[in-house]
Amino acid sequence: MRISSLFLSAVNLIVLSIPIFFALIGLEVAWDQLKGRGLYRLGDSLANIGCGIMDQSTGLFSKVLVVGAYTAVFHLTSAWRPWEMSASAGVWVAAFVLSDAAYYWAHRLSHGVNILWIGHVVHHQSEDYNLAVALRQSVLQKVLLMWVYWPLAVAGFPPEIFLTCMAVNLLYQFWIHTELIQTLGPLEWIMNTPSHHRVHHGRNPEYIDRNHAGVFIVWDRLFGTFQQELAKPTYGITRPTDTFNPVHAQWKPVSDLWSDMKRIPGWWDRIRFLFAAPGWYPESIGGPQEPPAISGQEQKFDPHPSRPVAALLIARWLLLLTVALLVLENKDTLTQLQLAAALIWVFAALAAVGELWNKGWGKKRMALAWLVDLTFVPSAALVGGDSAQAYAVWAVLALASALVTWRALSASRRL
Repeated sequence: MRISSLFLSAVNLIVLSIPIFFALIGLEVAWDQLKGRGLYRLGDSLANIGCGIMDQSTGLFSKVLVVGAYTAVFHLTSAWRPWEMSASAGVWVAAFVLSDAAYYWAHRLSHGVNILWIGHVVHHQSEDYNLAVALRQSVLQKVLLMWVYWPLAVAGFPPEIFLTCMAVNLLYQFWIHTELIQTLGPLEWIMNTPSHHRVHHGRNPEYIDRNHAGVFIVWDRLFGTFQQELAKPTYGITRPTDTFNPVHAQWKPVSDLWSDMKRIPGWWDRIRFLFAAPGWYPESIGGPQEPPAISGQEQKFDPHPSRPVAALLIARWLLLLTVALLVLENKDTLTQLQLAAALIWVFAALAAVGELWNKGWGKKRMALAWLVDLTFVPSAALVGGDSAQAYAVWAVLALASALVTWRALSASRRL
């Protein structure tokens, strides 16, 4: 089977699940509103989903590399293997269990090595815990950690079996991002559950770097990283991101790592820092830092745009979501250049919404928003049809977006 076919099959499992994800998020939001739990904040949720859009769309490029590398290892080592695995039930079960074990180690390494942490920390940035957080993923993680799974290729698990198992593994982990389910009795001993994963997302010192499981919590129990949920976790990371701009959220870990490296004198200590655990610093700049204790007075990053501005930004966000979904739907018919152009527009639109949500009126932010509006017509036509009727619809939407943006932000500026 060709690499592109393998990759598309794995992507399709995720893409086909997107409506289910949004439906379940909608149900959780409705329940949250009914009970008044305050589990969702709109700006945070849009940022979470925005990170998910960036992950899935850049995955159209990076997954080809990841799948290609796994497939190359599988074929290059085939001459060394005296066996060949068929698609039998036993092989599928073994592949699922072993791929989950590999996920545990990949996940654990991503928490224990600075250069790998930048490819995973995005998932932990949210200070809330709900189903939308499950969609918050990094664009770097797949590439930085793809080598952890190569032993499965060497062992002879065919790429199509491995990719399907990993897609199912990822789908399983969606439902455990919730506070609405407490504990599940005996299942807590074997399976990864919402209670176990809440611990993993806590920044309480006793919760940090615990419960790395994907599907089976037994790996944490076996390898000494299990922690039961005792107190309610305080979510987020020890170095808060403080932005609802998904593009900034994706870039900030890289920027922070680079800033830390520049502070460290000497190349040897810099190399050590790259491969040390987060929180480690050489004695020359103060030595290792312990995670701060939880005081109970922590404040979440939570800007509140006025209602007209929030409504405007939601409308802009829905437009960019439409384009992003059209990109995923029509990915097979787009050239690499067209795909890249459409994704650049989506990322710029995400950045514009995020920055306007963060800070409101500003000449540079307004200019970015209008640039997004100006380029909406060619970007939408690229992935959503180029008939005269379609052009007219895109143009009206772009003009309306520009005018409403100016009026809403100008009004909020005068408050």
